[in-house]
Amino acid sequence: MTYTVEVMMNLAIQRDQTEFLYQQVVRLVRQLQQQQLLRVGDRLPSLRQLSQQLGISIPTVRQGYEELERLGMVEARDRSGYYLKAENRPTCRPARLPLSSEPVPVRQQSLLEQFYQAVHQPGILPLGIAQPSMAQPSEKALLRTMRRVTTLAGQQVMHYGPIDGFAPLKRQLAFRYLDVGLSLQPDELIITNGGQEALAIALQAVAKAGDVIAVESPTYFGVLELIETLGMMAVEIPVCPDDGIWLDDLQHALAHQPIRACVFSSSISNPMGSFMPDAQREALVLMLEQRGIPLIEDDVYGELYFGAARGRPAQCFSRKGLVLTCSSFSKTVAPSYRVGWLLPGRFGTEVWRLKRALSFASSLLNQWTMSEFIASGDYDRNLKKLRQVLKLNKERMMALVQQYFPEGTKVSNPQGGAVLWVELAKQADCSRLFQQALQQGISIAPGTLFSPSQKFCNCFRLSFGVRWQPELERAMQKLGILARQA
Repeated sequence: MTYTVEVMMNLAIQRDQTEFLYQQVVRLVRQLQQQQLLRVGDRLPSLRQLSQQLGISIPTVRQGYEELERLGMVEARDRSGYYLKAENRPTCRPARLPLSSEPVPVRQQSLLEQFYQAVHQPGILPLGIAQPSMAQPSEKALLRTMRRVTTLAGQQVMHYGPIDGFAPLKRQLAFRYLDVGLSLQPDELIITNGGQEALAIALQAVAKAGDVIAVESPTYFGVLELIETLGMMAVEIPVCPDDGIWLDDLQHALAHQPIRACVFSSSISNPMGSFMPDAQREALVLMLEQRGIPLIEDDVYGELYFGAARGRPAQCFSRKGLVLTCSSFSKTVAPSYRVGWLLPGRFGTEVWRLKRALSFASSLLNQWTMSEFIASGDYDRNLKKLRQVLKLNKERMMALVQQYFPEGTKVSNPQGGAVLWVELAKQADCSRLFQQALQQGISIAPGTLFSPSQKFCNCFRLSFGVRWQPELERAMQKLGILARQA
């Protein structure tokens, strides 16, 4: 195969500046394949040739080729170079589910307790819990910032902070929302102890025991546990693997069910990883506000997008103040800091009262540290790297699913976040797979956790929000063997 200077340079100038250099090598080879300049069995450009054409080092090109080999796209032949392999068998997306006919009570406590116990067992590889910040930890910069804050603030950080949160942090958040077209006053924000407290406060501000809450299907199990604890009912709205909830299903449910509020991951969904386009998000808000129904948007993954730009929060499209936005730094910086926030819309008074009653205040030291972390620029630098690593980890894990899991396995293609949704054959029992995987030192999240009506018995969630290491690849091979027996 001959690669002209003109062809190579035309492709090279399309570089994505947000990628690592070796990832640009991966993308270039994919482009050559898509344009049929590379076909199965063809030899890739030599390390030296590609190095000269792209103006990058030979070790960087080699790293890119090794990544392509890891993804199953090329094979290395001794003293011959790298060659394009036949594509892996296609991995299908999860199918569309039918709309649930009735609201149901939530009863998830027993399985959730088993799941959380497994996560914290020593020696367990935690592929079931979503901790994307662990893929690219920022502990050094964060600890450096905390030491500086402790020195500057002295005894101030030993006191209670304001109930609604540390004012400089709220200003930083308000400035960040301006970037997505949302203008708000810092006083409108309420700082919470993580995203979970924000969700709990928002639910209690708009609904009471016995009310029906619309949730995604599948949905984050933390939302289901809150609904169960508060004595509410849930009705499931199916999620499209690409674009979030199906709006026609929601419209049908609104017409036939006494829905009091909705809780949706309106940007990046968990566990499906779908990304709702802005136009669809705007239509969602309009549909609900016309009926006077509050929307609680779980936006903790909003910053972890893989596309060109962040989706605009649903809050941007609200005209009646019926959107409550919940988010946190747990997924982007550090879960242990427990710093979240809530934009309450027109429910500010009730939210403020609930925050005072539930926890009075959040850690002043942690809030101050996060404020300085953002102001220094470290937060955005870390986010840029984190998105790169997570996107790469996603591609690696999807390739391993293709390689090791049984024929017919379906998997989501997340547009952000840190998790894959895996669907095995209909007869598979992923609760049993969960127990068997634990015995092999691997934790997954069984699919029934993500439904109030025990759907998704043949599904499970896998996290790629981890430091990539050979141990992980061996674990995926073991998991694939177990999946064949599930």
